[in-house]
Amino acid sequence: MTLSAFLFQALNGLASASGLFFIAVGLSLIFGVTRIINIAHGSLYMLGTYIAYSFATRIGGGLGFWGGIVATALIVCVLGALIEILLLRRIYRAPELFQLLATFALVLVINDATLWLWGSEDLLGPRAPGLRGAVEIFGRQLPSYDLFLIVIGPAVLLVLHFALAKTRFGRLVRAATQDREMVGALGVNQAILFTSVFALGAALAGLGGALQVAREPATLATDLIAIGDAFVVVVVGGMGSITGAYLAAVIIAEVKALCIAIGVVDFGFITVNFSKLTLVAEFLVMAGVLIARPYGLLGRPQGAVRSVAEAEDPIRPAAPGLKALAVAVLALLMGLPLLAQASPYLLVLGIDVLIAVIFATSLHFIMGPGGMHSFGHAAYFGLGAYGAALMVKWLAVPMGLGLVAAPLIALAGALLFGWFAVRLSGVYLAMLTLAFAQIVWAAMFQWEGFTGGSNGVIGVWPPPPFNSAAVYYLLTLAIAVIAVLLLRRFLFAPFGYAMRAGRDSPLRAEAIGIDVKRVHWLAFAIAGGICGIAGGLFAFAKGSISPETIHVGRSIDGLVMVLLGGIQTLTGPIVGASVFATLQDTVMRQTEYWRALLGLIILLLVLAFPQGIVGAVAQIFGRRRSP
Repeated sequence: MTLSAFLFQALNGLASASGLFFIAVGLSLIFGVTRIINIAHGSLYMLGTYIAYSFATRIGGGLGFWGGIVATALIVCVLGALIEILLLRRIYRAPELFQLLATFALVLVINDATLWLWGSEDLLGPRAPGLRGAVEIFGRQLPSYDLFLIVIGPAVLLVLHFALAKTRFGRLVRAATQDREMVGALGVNQAILFTSVFALGAALAGLGGALQVAREPATLATDLIAIGDAFVVVVVGGMGSITGAYLAAVIIAEVKALCIAIGVVDFGFITVNFSKLTLVAEFLVMAGVLIARPYGLLGRPQGAVRSVAEAEDPIRPAAPGLKALAVAVLALLMGLPLLAQASPYLLVLGIDVLIAVIFATSLHFIMGPGGMHSFGHAAYFGLGAYGAALMVKWLAVPMGLGLVAAPLIALAGALLFGWFAVRLSGVYLAMLTLAFAQIVWAAMFQWEGFTGGSNGVIGVWPPPPFNSAAVYYLLTLAIAVIAVLLLRRFLFAPFGYAMRAGRDSPLRAEAIGIDVKRVHWLAFAIAGGICGIAGGLFAFAKGSISPETIHVGRSIDGLVMVLLGGIQTLTGPIVGASVFATLQDTVMRQTEYWRALLGLIILLLVLAFPQGIVGAVAQIFGRRRSP
């Protein structure tokens, strides 16, 4: 590749950096002031592309395109304010992760609303009026619109920097980022401040989406892709740093652009296609930055992060009544094959629910008692699933050995990733786990000769007698019970108490001789190994495995299960996984717009039970027992 081609591709990267910056800076502002991990921010960006497309195609001309971009930013700004007033304002006192659950429900609702309004086809807007030509640079034609995007990003950065540094609103935003409780104590109307910041962040996301309408098609998959990129940019740049967000956007966009420019390189003994690295380039950058500089390029060390689990009562052994209920439920589950004779699909649903229970309880093990929030737990589910499936496919081992290998392979991955992850905390730990999960996903997606690539591994069916749904269900039930009891045994052993001590007060735990990092690392590995069991069972239950099984959506599903049931109790993930898996299966078969319906149900549950279903039940019974 020539130097001129290299530099030209770098200019393309600068044009892409503007879109990343607009969505990331809005997310950074919202998180800095409200402390909400707003997953729905990607949905606002997606709406910006669709609304701008409608203005550009229905009105037409310069007014429709340029006026539509301004109007789109204003419309999304108003929508963001309404979301904050009508929903988020009601749950500010709820634990932070439940706010994440509410914004995930918004993602589902907005995605189906977009599907209903614009359809499922990708929509490509017209070229920008006045900027339809190209400029010759380095002997190549660079679109004039790309030059405009290269300029607009730094221009918005300067405007935001001036607003935050020189205006009263900016001073309040910076003060709230440092200590929002103190800002409220000084008499500042926090409600108006939060709404204003959320509306500003939404407007920036809408503007970023609208500006991309002439370069990229509007698609329903944009929301999760955009929010993943935005989180990466915010974390790499440093939480709350506007300049850091732009610097990170430039770095990530340039890395992607240069991967495309390099293309295929033959190193003699191996050929590497750098173009394929664009799927995971930003996560490689994020992992490297967080390992070397845990708080981002321009970020500052976080203050003490209050864990959700700190407010819970100490975990105690189950009361006799709860144990009796568990035995009754287990007996009912063992009798399900008899009940399923009239409806065989019950066994399929039962297997899915039990696999979800193993997945959710393993995630809860590190989130609740461990206080480590993981956004990439699907990595160990995928390692277990692929490990079992590939051993059966390539080595022709029996299913039993495949199920034994699944947790061991996942355990090895969790030991490797956990060694780096447990050295961070808060959102930085969560984002590093997401980076590792996306690296695993990309490896499975691109290693076609070994994993099958996008087609995955097929034809992995259980042998007799486990090819019977009833027998395989009973096997899954037995393994699920063992996995849940094993995790429970760890929690009530000295190891579990040491893990909770390191969560609640790391300094005191270290002072009495507990190696907190080592304990949390081992807990991370145990959770990954148990999750690998769920992946192995999933592979044989479905007869195949594909990269979609490891995608970020499954990690988010796990978070929803844990939070829906309640993170403060050991029963919470079991109930949450059962409710979510059943709801998802039932709602999907009822309507084309099942995401919106499921999102509305989750929103109702969040508003009604901000501590989770089991947490709410425990509170009710606790009040009845109190004098």
